[in-house]
Amino acid sequence: MADLKLNVYKKDDLTKPIATGSDLEGTAITGLSSGDVVADGDYKASHVDPDGKLDESDKVDVPGFTVIKSKAVAPTKLTVTPTADGAVIKPS
Repeated sequence: MADLKLNVYKKDDLTKPIATGSDLEGTAITGLSSGDVVADGDYKASHVDPDGKLDESDKVDVPGFTVIKSKAVAPTKLTVTPTADGAVIKPS
């Protein structure tokens, strides 16, 4: 059997995949914002035969997930300027 492609669709448009990959490497849903919560079934996945010998599989729900929140970049090269009652600290 040929290696099947993995397609992912938005639940409101099951005609055009938003991502395509393989079972081995997977595929990525992109364009979401940090902290977004995706419910079970907001996306659907199917297998497609790239050789066209098999019909596309049934579409199944992708389990829900939460997009990881990004961290701010840590400050580097800090400079300290002493003052009469403490210091001023700023990145240079």
